[in-house]
Amino acid sequence: MEFLPNGLTLDIPGGCFPLSTDSMALGFFAAPERGAKVLDLGSGCGTLGLLLCASRGDISVTGVELCEKAHLAALENIRRNALSAHMESLCADLRSVSARFSPGQFSCCISNPPYFSGGPASRDQALARRNDACSIEDLMAAAAWAVKFGGDFFLVQRPENLAVLISRGALAGFEAKKLCLLRHRPSSPVNLILLQLRKGAKPGLRLEEWALLDEAGNPTEVYRKIYHIREA
Repeated sequence: MEFLPNGLTLDIPGGCFPLSTDSMALGFFAAPERGAKVLDLGSGCGTLGLLLCASRGDISVTGVELCEKAHLAALENIRRNALSAHMESLCADLRSVSARFSPGQFSCCISNPPYFSGGPASRDQALARRNDACSIEDLMAAAAWAVKFGGDFFLVQRPENLAVLISRGALAGFEAKKLCLLRHRPSSPVNLILLQLRKGAKPGLRLEEWALLDEAGNPTEVYRKIYHIREA
């Protein structure tokens, strides 16, 4: 059992995607508007929805998750945290978003999508880490359908996928507005990227860089914010 801010808890059964820096950082990076209707694409056990609801009590989050085991865990997490008025989980393929929702139905989208290709070289990767059923093109098409004009799409990915994210996003009508480079330490290579895309926006990209630890190995201010650690 993982303990989240404001008394929420997260239970992730074996074989499902664990709570990780990816999700914690994205939950902090994402900035839904007040009262937002959020669509979580590839929502797993409801981790991002719980993180958003823990810090933004007036939003609602709809999760779309292909894995039935993770979906059932999400339903239990929603029930245990008494969040049925703010969260829901659908067991569905994100490629069916256009058949399930009206265009522009959501204020924003969020996703911690798969990083790795399927196939013989990666069959030991959990489905949540493989893009067999969730290519970047699929992801952008689903978000572009679901989010309103002027709405945002927040996601986390490996740095080597940045160019294709921005280019595929542009083809789907998104403009890159904010990019955060995340490192373990200031001198370390970029480990993750956090990207904010906006539907129908004009060009203009803001760049940020975060390090989780300083060079001495001490948690930075952004680390404490991501993990909701208060100063002693």
